[in-house]
Amino acid sequence: MLTKSPRPATAIERFAETVLSVGCGFYARFAVPIGVALFAAYVLLNAFTAWVLPDANWDMLAYIAAGSERGLTSPEAVHSFAYGAVKDAVSPAEYLALTDDQGGYRSHMAADAAGFYSMMPMYRVKFLYVEALSVLSQVVPPVIALHVVQVFAVLLFGTVLLLWLRSAGALALAPVIAGILMVAEFPYVSRTSSPDLLAAAMLLAGLYAHMYRREAIAGLFLLLAVLVRPDNVIFVGMLAILLAAFRQWSWGILASTVASFVAYATISRWAGHPGWWPHLYFSSVDQQLNMDGFNPAFSILAYGKALVNAVMRSLTFNTWVGVAALALAGWYVSDRAGYCLDKRAGIAFAALVLAVLAKFVVFPIHDGRIYFPYLIAPFMLLAPTLMTLFRERTAGVMGAAMPARSAASSV
Repeated sequence: MLTKSPRPATAIERFAETVLSVGCGFYARFAVPIGVALFAAYVLLNAFTAWVLPDANWDMLAYIAAGSERGLTSPEAVHSFAYGAVKDAVSPAEYLALTDDQGGYRSHMAADAAGFYSMMPMYRVKFLYVEALSVLSQVVPPVIALHVVQVFAVLLFGTVLLLWLRSAGALALAPVIAGILMVAEFPYVSRTSSPDLLAAAMLLAGLYAHMYRREAIAGLFLLLAVLVRPDNVIFVGMLAILLAAFRQWSWGILASTVASFVAYATISRWAGHPGWWPHLYFSSVDQQLNMDGFNPAFSILAYGKALVNAVMRSLTFNTWVGVAALALAGWYVSDRAGYCLDKRAGIAFAALVLAVLAKFVVFPIHDGRIYFPYLIAPFMLLAPTLMTLFRERTAGVMGAAMPARSAASSV
């Protein structure tokens, strides 16, 4: 093997090593308060942005309509109320973008009250989210109600993450979780008026309670996650199946699973949901201008095209696949290093992975906010392991970390 004597370090290299050594040592000593402060500031920044710079997406029209329809007498009245409420709250340019796409779907919905109203069943099924908007709209304008719910979801999500990190003794890793949130498009999900972040906060709270054996709280929050967004029943059911398969009794998860499936069936029927295939066809195959009586025959070719399209878009337009791969890589590396998840955490981790796969196969759609509830929890399950590695690396506060450069210079 060829070797060479290490060259003397330059002044710049010595300065960089000194700064890095001091900085790392300082963080190792004050990791918890620094980590909490940075993470809290990041969450508060996103809450502030969700309030002052919300994303004016088309779905806000439909959610406002679904939350106000019981007090109105006709599809025309619902249509007029929703569009009027949004027009009064957004800029003229934003309203134009929501109502005019040169004769496309948005243009048609803006002009056709019956077609717009036919979309309501696909929004009514987000029962708890719509009910929250309905109640808040009694005291504030509907668009403000959307923003209030969104800010609450941001703060709840951040609070649950901090509580979980504290319980795991891993508050020093809070900046790492903030970085993962950035990659997972947390700012986008925070600014978008939709039930996704609220559902994610409820699901995260339920899983946190489950990990620390707070059965009643776990069951309640997982049920709430399903009531906010019914497709979360996939994760609840998957977790229950795996717990039963590995003989891990959890009456909270069992009760939540039963209640969630009952709620899913009841709400779908009450909302008049068109069913799995018509909804998938609308979302991923061919957008319809009126959903009344729409019931296309199932086509394996159409489903295959939707699946391939979703795969391609997920890999090129979104980051959620990369975040999921990073979580799997973190689990694999820690497991190879001898830091295995305990049985309860391992089952929850597997349920999250299988839920993402099942959700994508059952309803192939590329938008990362659909999978956001399942992207952050795996890193929380890995937090105790990562914290152990962090403590090992910072033992002695960088005593020999920087001098290792001279040995590494020999090739």
